[in-house]
Amino acid sequence: MEVVTENYRQVCAYLEARYPEIDGYDFYRDIFPNNENAGELHEDFSHPNAIYLYKDEQDPKRRALRRRIMLNDTWEEDYTEFVEENPMTLCSGLTYHSRANRLKDAQCMNALIFDLDGVGLNEIQSLFLRFGGDPNELRRLPMPTYLVASGSGLHIYYVFDKPIDLYPNIKLQLKSLKYDLTFRMWDYKGTTQVEEIQYQSINQSFRMVGSTNAKYGSVIRAFRTGERVTLEYLNGYAKEKNRVNLKKPFRPSQMRLEEAKEKYPDWYQRTVVEGHREPKKWDIKGKQGYALYDWWLNHVNEIKGGHRYFFLMCMAIYACKCDVPKKKLREDMKKAVAVLERVEHHNPDGSEDHMHPEDIKSAMEAYDKAYYNFTINDIEHLTDVRIERNKRNGRKQELHLRLARGQLAILKDAGECSQGRPSAKKKVEEYFEVFPDCPPKEAAAALEVSVSTIYKYHKYR
Repeated sequence: MEVVTENYRQVCAYLEARYPEIDGYDFYRDIFPNNENAGELHEDFSHPNAIYLYKDEQDPKRRALRRRIMLNDTWEEDYTEFVEENPMTLCSGLTYHSRANRLKDAQCMNALIFDLDGVGLNEIQSLFLRFGGDPNELRRLPMPTYLVASGSGLHIYYVFDKPIDLYPNIKLQLKSLKYDLTFRMWDYKGTTQVEEIQYQSINQSFRMVGSTNAKYGSVIRAFRTGERVTLEYLNGYAKEKNRVNLKKPFRPSQMRLEEAKEKYPDWYQRTVVEGHREPKKWDIKGKQGYALYDWWLNHVNEIKGGHRYFFLMCMAIYACKCDVPKKKLREDMKKAVAVLERVEHHNPDGSEDHMHPEDIKSAMEAYDKAYYNFTINDIEHLTDVRIERNKRNGRKQELHLRLARGQLAILKDAGECSQGRPSAKKKVEEYFEVFPDCPPKEAAAALEVSVSTIYKYHKYR
């Protein structure tokens, strides 16, 4: 067992002198007030439940962690038995309509949580200089509801005044909001001693208040620093493009089915005729093998400290999309861990940070269709690996643009593109029908419009 870090002592001393400490039982009562009672089953999904993971030393199957639903009428007893002083318990800020804490089963977000590593006295003082105030001022941050001393840093909780319903498109918007605020919050040598930004999903679980961090020999402690927040309040601190709009829970298509049948025959056959509603896979087993998955494995030597776990998580995402069997994925992860373990990475107190078997188990949970919507940008954020998008087949940009303009001219003469002076929207739509993978700057140059116009009328995925 490691010794309690000096950062932890400084953070706890600073917070307990200024804010009331909340024990774990009351902490989760406050965040999740509407869990079901034992034996209840609300078929209208009006009472989704929090789910937590805990280490059971007596488990005959020797599983690393077990899942348990946080029920309203048994919480006091359960907290004492499964959470308090437990060396490994985890809980997210979401509630679920099933017995599994998978993103696809998440129904509501009760709290948006951030993990900020490497926080000592100087860093927490800097944070409180930035919390609250005008969001338009440089480096301002929203005031959190709770700050939790985790052993190596802080868990920052924004508890909503009312839960946010997690429609599919709202999940994606909340992910963008969390990335935006993470970037704003993570200021090396200002708010953190750790240089590499660590982006996390909205479904990320965190050590539970009242449990212990066996790695540092510390108790997870929570302090009430502010009030519940509204989504509008958090939106105010993010860039406009990354804000959540609850009026757009879905992305309804404006295209008529007959038009879609003509324009996207493969999609129509697969989805409408054959009834396959699941997202299309990135790879085709039997034709390309596991080409995309194997391509990702080749990036293992590019991973830096602080991004090792996320490389494994993205391995699982690519494996799921490419139909790689779980058995093969686990074996490949073990090999990857052997490589990643050689990547130098230290905790804020200077001790070496090792990977653990639990990292593989946790990463394997991303082998789920719920993660199909992860984009190239998401993967770049999490792993700090630049993924090349260039589709020019080795041509110089100038030649590529000349060919693109020429092909558009030919299509116009053939009547396949609009005649006369099309609107900017029409020009962009027609261009990306021909060049769906063209980078935004090149598309803007080819069409002689601004890059903002490209982003306005074409949604990059």
